Order: sequence, then structure tokens, then C-alpha cells
Amino acid sequence: MYAVIEDGGKQYKVAEGDELLIERRPDRGDAKEITFDRVLLIGADGGPKIGAPLVSGASVTALVLAELKTRKVVGMKHRRRKGFRKKWGHRQKMLRVKIASIRG
Repeated sequence: MYAVIEDGGKQYKVAEGDELLIERRPDRGDAKEITFDRVLLIGADGGPKIGAPLVSGASVTALVLAELKTRKVVGMKHRRRKGFRKKWGHRQKMLRVKIASIRG
């Protein structure tokens, strides 16, 4: 059984036991379990259930394994002949989760 979920403006195809990186949620607190209720599709042996846009009553539960940061992305702007240079960096905070169960 697999599912397609939406989280943080991205779609993920997941199955039970899969590990994936998602963007950190500021409202999570110290919870060790996350429930995704925005399920777009559930695939099983009897055929897929496709939502319009969401599958009603479906949810995916995941366990939080770790909180980490990605590699630094560096950006730079400059204006030629003006002496203007601007450099910045960004490290996205992520969660590594393991899919525990798919209901639907």
C-alpha cells in the first residue's frame, strides 16, 4: 500500500517503512509523531483511491527520527562598476521521518 501526501507545498509518494526528509514544522513542539491529513491518493491492490482534491478520512502517521539542517546554500548579488556586493547563506531545517501507518 502506498499514498501520495502533500506537506509544505510539496508532494511525496510514501509507503510504510519509508524514510524521508520534510521541512521542519514550527508548531510541532516535542511530539514524536506527525499525522499527515492531506492525502491526495491511496494505492492498494484493489486499485487507487483518488481524492478530489483530498481522500476523505485518510491519514498517514509518521515517527520523527531526527531534526537536522541541510547543506548551506550561498547566494550573491553584485552590480557591475558600482562596488555593490551582497552575499547570503541559508540552511533549511528538516525533519527525518519514518512512515508508520497509512489509513484510508
